[in-house]
Amino acid sequence: MARTKEFDEDKALDKAIEIFWCKGYNGTSAQDLVTHLGLSRSSLYDTFGDKQKLFSKALRRYLEHGQEATRNLLNQSEDIKESLTEIFKQAVIESLDDRMTKGCFVVNAAVELAMHDEEIAKIVSDNRQTVEEIFLTAVKKGQQAGQISTQLEARMLARFIFNNYTGIRVLARSGENDKKVYDDILKAMFSVL
Repeated sequence: MARTKEFDEDKALDKAIEIFWCKGYNGTSAQDLVTHLGLSRSSLYDTFGDKQKLFSKALRRYLEHGQEATRNLLNQSEDIKESLTEIFKQAVIESLDDRMTKGCFVVNAAVELAMHDEEIAKIVSDNRQTVEEIFLTAVKKGQQAGQISTQLEARMLARFIFNNYTGIRVLARSGENDKKVYDDILKAMFSVL
C-alpha cells in the first residue's frame, strides 16, 4: 500500500527556492536540500525527482509568483508610471537590504545555468517574454492615459523596462550598496518614460 505524503509540496518548493537562491545550483548539495527542506532523501527524490528537476520546479514557482504579482499590480493601476516607480523602488530597497548579495533568483539561474542547461534556458527565455508582455500591456495603458511618452514604441519601452529591472538585480548580486547608483539609474530610466 502506498504511503501518503506527510509534507506540503509548495512549502518544500519555497524552502528549495531559499537554499538554491542563497547557494546557487552548483553550491547546493543533496545533503543541503535534505537538511533545509527537512525531508528524507527518498521523499525528496520520490516527489521531485533529481536535483535539476527540483531546481526547475522551484524556479518556475518563483517566477509564477513574481509574474502574477507584477501583472496584478499593473492591471489594477490607475497610474502606470507611479506603479512602475513603486516596482523599481521596491527592487532598490531589496537590493540595498540584501546583505547576502543574493540578487534575483532568476537572474542567478540565467547566469549560472542557462548557457549549459536547455530547460533552464527555456524557463528564463519564457520568463523574459512573459514579463515583457506584462510591461508591454502596462506601457500601452500608460501611453493611452498620457502617463507614458509615445515618442518610443511600446514594445521598445517594455524591453527597456525589463532590461533595467534585470540590471538592478545584477547590481545587487555584485554587492552594489550605494543608493545613489540606483537612484541615478531610476532617474535616467524614468526620464525616458
